[in-house]
Amino acid sequence: MAEVIDELEHAGSTLTRGDLIRRGSAAAFAVSMFGGLADKALGFYGPLKYANKQLSGDLRIMTWAHFVPAYDQWLDGTYVKQWGEANDVEVKVDHINNALLYSTGASEVAAQSGHDLFWFISPPSTFQKQAIPMTDLVQEVSKKVGPMSRVARKATYNPRTKQFYGFPETYAPDPVQYRKSFFEQTGVSLNTWEDVRKGAPKLKAIGHPVGLGMSNEIDSNMLLTSLLYCYGGFIQNEENRIVIGQGPNRKGAIQALEVMRDIYKNGMSDEVFAWTAASNNQAFLAGRLSMALNAISIERSAEQSGNQALSDDSWLASIPRGPATRLGNEHVMGVFLIWKFAKNKEAARKYIVDQQLNYREHFVRSLYYNFPPWTGAIKGGFKTIREMTKQDTHKPKGKYTILTTIAEKYTTNPGHPGNTTPVMDEIYNTFLIPQMFAEVAQGKSTPAEAVSAFANKAQGIYRKWKAQGLV
Repeated sequence: MAEVIDELEHAGSTLTRGDLIRRGSAAAFAVSMFGGLADKALGFYGPLKYANKQLSGDLRIMTWAHFVPAYDQWLDGTYVKQWGEANDVEVKVDHINNALLYSTGASEVAAQSGHDLFWFISPPSTFQKQAIPMTDLVQEVSKKVGPMSRVARKATYNPRTKQFYGFPETYAPDPVQYRKSFFEQTGVSLNTWEDVRKGAPKLKAIGHPVGLGMSNEIDSNMLLTSLLYCYGGFIQNEENRIVIGQGPNRKGAIQALEVMRDIYKNGMSDEVFAWTAASNNQAFLAGRLSMALNAISIERSAEQSGNQALSDDSWLASIPRGPATRLGNEHVMGVFLIWKFAKNKEAARKYIVDQQLNYREHFVRSLYYNFPPWTGAIKGGFKTIREMTKQDTHKPKGKYTILTTIAEKYTTNPGHPGNTTPVMDEIYNTFLIPQMFAEVAQGKSTPAEAVSAFANKAQGIYRKWKAQGLV
C-alpha cells in the first residue's frame, strides 16, 4: 500500500484541525486498514484542477447510506466539498437507507421535483423515460479511460432505444463470507452448491446455520437470481425475452428451487424470510451464521468490531459452482440518473464524469467496496486492483484479492444473459424472485408450480414494457 500512501501524502489537504477531529472516525477507519496514515491522507490522490470554472448554482444529490460509513464521511466532507469549490457549485448530498431509494425516486418523479442527481442501488431502468440519456457521457469517459466493463454496460444500456439510460457509478462483487473454523470443523466445502446442500445440516448441527435470505430485500434478490444462473434457470435470454418457463431454463429453475428448499429445511432458520438488507450482516457479526453472500461490508465490520477472533476467522470465497456455471450478480450496481426536471443538469453531468476520472480514491476510501465500472479508471485495471487489495494486512493477508477474481470472472448484471431491462427492474423491485423461493421453501408451492406462476407474472410485465417501447 506504499504507493497509495505516497499518493495521498503528496496530494495536500485543506482540512483544518477541527475538520480532522470531526471526521476522526473516518481517519481511524483508514488507520485500522492501512496501518497508519498522515493527516494529509484525507486529501485527494490528485487535486481536481480546471482551467475555467464555467459552472455555478446548487447541485443536489441523493444517494444511499454506504455500508462502509467512513466512505460517506470522506465523500461529503472532502471529495464533494473540494469538487464544489473547484467548480463554483454548492453541492448538497442527502443519504437515505437503500431500501427507500426506489420509493423516494418514484415520489420525486410524481412530484416532478427533487434532486438533480439520483443514485440507485440497482439498475433503475423503469425510470428511464424520466431521465436524460447518458450516452454522450459514457462515450466521454470511455475515450479517456477505455471501455466500460461488461457488467456495467449490460446494466445501463437499452438495446431497444440504443441509449445508456443511466450512468454507472460503482459496482460491488458479491463473495461468500464464511467462518473458516466452522467449515474446517465440519469438513464442508464451498466449491459447489451441492456441497453447500450436503454440508448445511452439519453446520446447523454445530449451532451455526447457513444464512441465505429469501426476503423482500436486495441481498435476497441478488443471491437467488445468482442461484438460478448457476443451475441454468435464466429468466430472460440475450434478446431480453422471458424464457424461464421454457425447456432447460425451466428445468434449471426447478432444480435451484429444490436445492434452496433443502438448504433451508436442513441448514437454516426461518429468520431468513423476514430479513432486511442488514440482517445477514448482523447475524454473521453476532457469531450465529456460518456463511452468507454479501459485499464486503460484513468483513469490514468484523474488522472494526474489536472482535479479533471473529475477524481472523471470517474469510471470502467465490460463489459456489452449479451444474450450469459459476456466476453471480454484482451485489450493488450503483447507477446515477439525471432527472429531466433537474435544475442543474450541467453540474450533474460534470460531477459524474469527474468522479469516474478520479476513481482510485473512491476505491480506496470505500475499503475496496466500490469497484470502478470502467476498469481503466484505476490505471492498470484489474492488475493494479489486485496489487492494491493484496496489501491489506487483515488476516488472512491478501484475502481481498479474491474480489478481483470474482469481478473478472464471476460477476454479471441482473437479467443475464440479457440487459437489465425495465422488466427485470420491476421483477426486482416487486421481489418476485425471493417470493418464489420462499413459497417453495415453506411448502406453499411445488418448484414446478412456482416456476409456472413466476413465468406468467414475468410475461405480463414484459408485455407492459414492450407496449411502452422499452423492450
